[in-house]
Amino acid sequence: MRTALVVGTGLIGTSAALALAGRGVAVHLTDHDPAQARTAAALGAGTDEAPEGPVDLAVVAVPPAHVAATVADAMRRGLARAYIDVASVKGGPRRELEALGCDLTSYIGTHPMSGKERSGPLAATADLFEGRPWVLTPTRDTDTEVLNLALELVALCRAVPVVMDADAHDRAVALVSHTPQLVSSMVAARLADADETAVRLCGQGIRDVTRIAASDPRMWVEILSANPGPVADVLTGVAADLEETVQALRALQSADDEKRRSGADGIEDVLRRGNTGRERVPGKHGAAPSAYEIVAVLISDRPGELARIFADAGRAGVNIEDVRIEHATGQQAGVVQLMVEPAAAPGLTASLRERGWSIRQ
Repeated sequence: MRTALVVGTGLIGTSAALALAGRGVAVHLTDHDPAQARTAAALGAGTDEAPEGPVDLAVVAVPPAHVAATVADAMRRGLARAYIDVASVKGGPRRELEALGCDLTSYIGTHPMSGKERSGPLAATADLFEGRPWVLTPTRDTDTEVLNLALELVALCRAVPVVMDADAHDRAVALVSHTPQLVSSMVAARLADADETAVRLCGQGIRDVTRIAASDPRMWVEILSANPGPVADVLTGVAADLEETVQALRALQSADDEKRRSGADGIEDVLRRGNTGRERVPGKHGAAPSAYEIVAVLISDRPGELARIFADAGRAGVNIEDVRIEHATGQQAGVVQLMVEPAAAPGLTASLRERGWSIRQ
């Protein structure tokens, strides 16, 4: 691939453009808002000048509702040899393109499974897709050259290609992406009118659950409007679990021993099923999840403290597999949870103590 056109310079489009430009591809940028395309160009994502002729690949990075019209327009204008979109819903746009009578041999729907709570070109990074799944949804009509160009794009972005049927993809993202967004937002909504005293008690658990609730509502309305059926199906199951859980909690309030035992069994069942589901979430680099040991280190909120603790862990010869920071309420301090292989935990704990760190048991 020598040339590319990115249509839509939001977070995903600009991040793809940055990755391509950084690897020597001549990238052209266009957006319905020219100022946004100029911003992406200023960041080094390419040029906002139109290409002189057809490019190798057009990357359509617009909301799902606009994918079909945008791809069809690009095809009519002959802007590229091959066309892909990167929207988070795949079945609907393809059916719309078929209804428009487009030649779909030169098109393939794709979806990079990566993003942020922030949107727009200023949130973009060239490494946004590194190590992340990038779904491709070819059909029997897809030209081999088009598929190869899409695979080349995924490789240049250092993502991991995953081939799926378009409708199977939409059911999958309803489960692992779209429903979690709504559930996170519903939990966060409980905080909107909560007493300030209660809100001040928020810890890492509520931060984890509500992190994605900070996402742009307008963007998510567009996404959910393109995949409402599968999301509603998943939420129906969640609603059934919620109803059973409410009944179990009410039973725990009963004076009847048998009802309380039944309630406890119901709560344990949903928690155990949650354990089972959580164990299926892929771990580091997409491998099976690993059981890490946590070394919890008290840390002050001063510049350089995180760098120092990572350096001390390196001197101990220990690789940090993951890290979390739990901030102390009302204090300039917190706890850094260093996740390491179980065999490395005792040595790391001893080494950090020798270097003056306070370890929380």
